[in-house]
Amino acid sequence: QVHLVESGGGSVQAGGSLRLSCVASGKVYNSYCMAWFRQVPGKEREAVASVYTNGEKPWYTESVKGRFTISEDSAKDTLYLQMNNLKPEDSAMYSCAADPLTCTYSSARRRLLSDFAYWGQGTRVTVSS
Repeated sequence: QVHLVESGGGSVQAGGSLRLSCVASGKVYNSYCMAWFRQVPGKEREAVASVYTNGEKPWYTESVKGRFTISEDSAKDTLYLQMNNLKPEDSAMYSCAADPLTCTYSSARRRLLSDFAYWGQGTRVTVSS
């Protein structure tokens, strides 16, 4: 059973930055698809970024490209999401997820299709204008 704990959320003004962290414990396999999702009340959960721990090129949803960076420190079993130039529409509950299978995508990597077995509780990000 993989246990995920997020941290780093908070309140910032538009244009500011935050770095989210997700510490994983209980991993059994060497490689996992790791991802960040976000959700606001009344809307569907949205995949934000993903990476497979074999060095595969990270994936980002279109709205965060050039602003967010997903990375992983395997020695610390920690996943990060560096968020720069934040916008009010980035406000959401951010959760990390893990799955022992490879990340899967739609054609041209437009969407992340993976089903994730493990989820964290989330950390809230609020961006004010």
